[in-house]
Amino acid sequence: MTRSRGLLFLSESRRNYAEPLTLWTWSKVVRRIALAADVERFSTHTTRHLCLTDLARMGWELHEIATFAGHRQTDSTLQYIHLSGRELADNLRGGMEHIHAWRVQTLAGETAQLGSEVAR
Repeated sequence: MTRSRGLLFLSESRRNYAEPLTLWTWSKVVRRIALAADVERFSTHTTRHLCLTDLARMGWELHEIATFAGHRQTDSTLQYIHLSGRELADNLRGGMEHIHAWRVQTLAGETAQLGSEVAR
């Protein structure tokens, strides 16, 4: 986020009123909310995992997600993407259906071409 668009979260404390929240303060706020909601394993970093996983679900390429995340190596990005077994199975099934349709179309074209050659 650029400063020209303004800050997203500002402090309400008397000590540093209207100053940008520090990462430490923001982490404490999120931690308190998570504990109040009885979500033990939620942190500011969880949203990064969620965002990058959602980009993968939307079909972004790994190198695009890595660039978006500021990672130089895609291995780093892979640690943030958490697809379920169901999602992986659905992706595999969709890919296999696409390959099958392509094979059927290709074979149908070859059969039609063979038939026209025999008729000559």
